[in-house]
Amino acid sequence: MTLRQAFLAAPLTLPNVRRDFVEWHRGRPCFVLWALDLDLPEVRARQQAAADQLGALLLEPYRRQPHLTLGLCGFPSAAPAAADEFGPVRLAAQLDALRTLRPPPFDVEIGALESFASAPFLTTEAACGSLDRLHACLAGGPMDPPAHAYVPHLTVGLYAGAWPTVEIDRRLDTYAASPLRLRIERLSLLGYAAAEVGGPLTRLADYELSDGRFRWHPAGEALASCLQPPSPGREP
Repeated sequence: MTLRQAFLAAPLTLPNVRRDFVEWHRGRPCFVLWALDLDLPEVRARQQAAADQLGALLLEPYRRQPHLTLGLCGFPSAAPAAADEFGPVRLAAQLDALRTLRPPPFDVEIGALESFASAPFLTTEAACGSLDRLHACLAGGPMDPPAHAYVPHLTVGLYAGAWPTVEIDRRLDTYAASPLRLRIERLSLLGYAAAEVGGPLTRLADYELSDGRFRWHPAGEALASCLQPPSPGREP
């Protein structure tokens, strides 16, 4: 089944609502994920052009910068006590997996406008299974899809209502843009405020593909003390 066939299999989109999902975050302020940071002017322009095709069908505002999710981590914790919490042991295992894989820099191509039931997206592809291999290193948490269901994508926005999918189908086809190719040199650990739907992302740390170096950014320093993995050669 193609992406479009899967989308059209349901008569209506799934509406998103703007509220504080406290029953999900339970007061935990930040959610963390691994992604490709694609926040570049040419990508933002494509994201906006795609959103314009769907107009008032989308929930506003959507302030999340262009990115391609590789794996959902969870709520940071020095001593995880719940399945959706993310601590230093898991981060160390992810970094070990990346350094064993030693993925080189690669190209990713941004293409057509497609849709899930809850959100439209731009398709993303990379040669030689690069994205699937990275997903295998960084995913595996309870919120991640299984490997066979992973669809790399760049989210355009969130649907604001239950709209007929057949009508959206026609709008998806009006988006026309030639594929955009980007060189990927690093993976990023990103975070967002859990209480804000569609809120902006903050880059917390980067993993450099050229040399396997992992470094925290100033915005991530507050989390580094609870997420900092052990030095190489030390037990977690």
